[in-house]
Amino acid sequence: MKENRKLLKEVLEGIRHDMTDEEVLNLLAGSQISVSPERGREKYTFGQRAADTIAKFAGSWAFIFSFTGVLVLWMVVNAVLALKAFDPYPFILLNLVLSCVAAIQAPLIMMSQNRQEEKDRRRAENDYKVNLKTEIMIEDLYDKVNAILARQSALEKQLQAERKTEK
Repeated sequence: MKENRKLLKEVLEGIRHDMTDEEVLNLLAGSQISVSPERGREKYTFGQRAADTIAKFAGSWAFIFSFTGVLVLWMVVNAVLALKAFDPYPFILLNLVLSCVAAIQAPLIMMSQNRQEEKDRRRAENDYKVNLKTEIMIEDLYDKVNAILARQSALEKQLQAERKTEK
């Protein structure tokens, strides 16, 4: 808890210049730090949408099963056709197709992951701001409760002193 307070004080020192704690708290309380994720508001290009769609499909069991089916079908057809096969046994054309698929698929998946990483980074930054604001507000409430308790204790002592003088 003390480390958090120290960190908060360092952060506050960096942002407030000549503001009092109360002014900083009022500024934070009045500001809207949390940003709700706005789905569908970001405009993506056709390429970005295609990359997301391909990445979503390429990371699914449907892709694995369908791709395995195509590979098996390719090999069976070429094995059955034997001498008339368009890609005889070592399946060189199949290897070329697989290499091309991997060469195109990998950058598309990485583009999609980079966009998702940026969204995650913004979300984490927003969470940090919300947590910081909440922690500052809780610490302020803690200080106010302590002030109330100290005031109550002082009033109790004053009442006890007055009762003693009355007797």
